[in-house]
Amino acid sequence: MPEVLFPLDSSKKFEDQEKIGHNRWHPEIPPVATVKPGQSFRVDCREWFDGAIVNDDSAEDMLNAPLLTVHKLSGPFAVEGAKPGDLLIVDILDVGPIPQEDTGALAGQGWGYTGIFAKNNGGSFLVDQFPDAYKAIWDFNGQIATSRHVPHVSFPGLIHPGLMGTAPSAALLAKWNKREGDLIATDPNRMPPLALPPEAGHAVLGSLPSADFDRVAGEAARTAPPRENGGNQDIKNLSKGSRIFYPVFVDGANLSVGDLHFSQGDGEITFCGAIEMGGFIDLRVDIIKGGMDTYGVSENAIFLPGNVEPQFSQWLAFSGTSVTLDGEQKYLDSHLSYQRACLHAIDYLTKFGYSPEQVYLMLGAAPIEGRLSGVVDIPNSCSTVYIPTSIFDFDVRPSAAGPHQIDPGIGAPRANNK
Repeated sequence: MPEVLFPLDSSKKFEDQEKIGHNRWHPEIPPVATVKPGQSFRVDCREWFDGAIVNDDSAEDMLNAPLLTVHKLSGPFAVEGAKPGDLLIVDILDVGPIPQEDTGALAGQGWGYTGIFAKNNGGSFLVDQFPDAYKAIWDFNGQIATSRHVPHVSFPGLIHPGLMGTAPSAALLAKWNKREGDLIATDPNRMPPLALPPEAGHAVLGSLPSADFDRVAGEAARTAPPRENGGNQDIKNLSKGSRIFYPVFVDGANLSVGDLHFSQGDGEITFCGAIEMGGFIDLRVDIIKGGMDTYGVSENAIFLPGNVEPQFSQWLAFSGTSVTLDGEQKYLDSHLSYQRACLHAIDYLTKFGYSPEQVYLMLGAAPIEGRLSGVVDIPNSCSTVYIPTSIFDFDVRPSAAGPHQIDPGIGAPRANNK
């Protein structure tokens, strides 16, 4: 096993650990360790809410999810010799739930969760149709996930980090804050908000000296969106065996990682849409000197996906176009067409006995595939959602006999938007 450079004790809160990680992006957050090119190492990761979401049949914790505190990231890790303009190579050697802890109060100890955020606390991809908070608990049996809140479904997890990236430079951080602040100013009272500005009150900044804390906390970027440094990309295919190339903006690169997922559907459409968990990840790093200019990589990560994806032979796919629910035509709006595809899948599966929120939670957690199927045929963009049929224990295909009726069980816990 590689050396553990960032250990986490499950009996302690994130801020009480031997080494303190962070929940904001800033170039001055000190590294927790320095690694050499070619070195392999293990990192423990806490699930992104640090234990705020519990294994029960209530959604009150999801309703009041502490979004100002996220994400709980492990790192940063400085890479010896990395300089701005380089590409940082990161290999994911292994990733999984908390080792040797199959039961316990923390997500990752034999279970994980999927949530739909309330409209007034984050919202989701389909927030207008699902303004309330919902939750589903998933139990892990080896590689398989099942849920008492979404019965008759089981699937193998494609475990991956939802968030990994390098630290921004001061100039890049200022660019983020400027452009996102300008966006917020166009509709400052929107709910959910258009973007998330710096928020100092709940900032965790590692071992940053107290004399610098207030200044850095007031500048540091929230970790919710993906940006030029990678960050919260929520790409389900960044699994074991993947190789990622990140642009380097500061000396040492300062790599951080967290937000592990047992499984996820493309888009993580409920916002807390994957099966969230704590766990471990084994990494190896290297450097391509001057790689940003050499390969034209200045504002994005590129990657080679691993080869451990579950194999499915049959899919049921749903299409959507860029026409609103009210019948208004939009021009090549792929965001809208993917929403409509998801809503069509939800409408279809409710015919078998599921509630709409059960299906929505399933689409966030199960290994569905989302595709941009047509983006040139004006005025309608076409998006598609592919659901593997084998995740169900009944036949979900249309037939002359009509839809099989399942027992939906206790359903998904709900807490009304406030």
